[in-house]
Amino acid sequence: MTVHALEAARRLAPRLAARAADHDRDGSFPVEDFADLREAGLFGLMVPRELGGLGATFAQYAAVATELARGNGATALVFNMHASVTGALGAVTEELAEALGVPDEALAARDRLLRAAAEGAWYAVAMSERGAGARLSQLSTVYEAAEGGWHLKGSKTFCSGAGHPDGYLVAARSATDQSVVSQFLVPAGEGITVEPTWDSLGMRATSSHDLHLDVTVPADRLLGGVEGLALVVAQLMPHWLVASYAAVYVGVARASIDAAAEHLNARNLAGLPAVRARLGRADAAVAAAELVVAEAARRVDEAPGDEETNRWVWRAKLLAGTTAADVAASMLEAAGTSATRRGHPLERLYRDARCGSLHPATSDVCADWLGIAALGGDPDRDGSAPRW
Repeated sequence: MTVHALEAARRLAPRLAARAADHDRDGSFPVEDFADLREAGLFGLMVPRELGGLGATFAQYAAVATELARGNGATALVFNMHASVTGALGAVTEELAEALGVPDEALAARDRLLRAAAEGAWYAVAMSERGAGARLSQLSTVYEAAEGGWHLKGSKTFCSGAGHPDGYLVAARSATDQSVVSQFLVPAGEGITVEPTWDSLGMRATSSHDLHLDVTVPADRLLGGVEGLALVVAQLMPHWLVASYAAVYVGVARASIDAAAEHLNARNLAGLPAVRARLGRADAAVAAAELVVAEAARRVDEAPGDEETNRWVWRAKLLAGTTAADVAASMLEAAGTSATRRGHPLERLYRDARCGSLHPATSDVCADWLGIAALGGDPDRDGSAPRW
């Protein structure tokens, strides 16, 4: 990837920030933001160059996501879902495809989806369900073979961008074998109904509504062309399911410091030593989180799926979520009561930052995973609840 994508993200961030308050207040989707992302070519960020994309690494994605989140965390969060789909698809090398038994026709279908993204299509993720969260093994959405393809039926929740993308990555269990979990790229349109349920504390502009599916898709929409790959890919690429959020919340934390500094300077409060100390501690905390996220991303690029890489992935998610919440709270306290008014950037950032620890894997799950690893156990086997 050239510096184009990072420069584009930095250029777009002030534009996203200028719209953020209105979308947060109304709970409306930032359509203009996504038009800007499309025009900048960022939907092709994770698409390999040979398919028309920018061919970014995971580390380069993380840098772009952080900059976008300094503008609007909600926009960056929805963009993360698209990057997760395209990034995971683009990371399937010929060697990995052979090991997984992916047929040539499935790779050709994958390439068509990636080329479409490079040309401006974008995809959302429909994985979580009420009562199951993001645990793939607990899903109630089912699929079965149908004439010419597959029939999917079920409901999803927390589908960021619902009603706006060109397609949805849907996880579902086989109707004939409950242990088999597969993923499908379902085109937007007939058979998909959006139920407007998203009215949340933070990240209000993500339009993370419920999605109801009763739809038949062509055979080539089964990702990988082989049933049952979803759980395998979750183990091989946990960075997309766990730590891709981390870069977004580091950006939200940094935006909180930026907003606090602007507020304090405008009100001649920067001379207070206690206020300066809060900003100093916040700056150090965010810098530390940035370094952990960068180290995790570097390891993902160099040794994906490695045991130590995965440990850094979980560290990054835990640290980003807790740091964002702590820093945003401290910046709000430093700025004072006037910054708690609806519409003030710090009030919005405080609410957005609080969501970081709640995204899967939650901070408690991350800490448990790391604790088991520190004790010499197998976190994917020895946890009290299934990770996926």
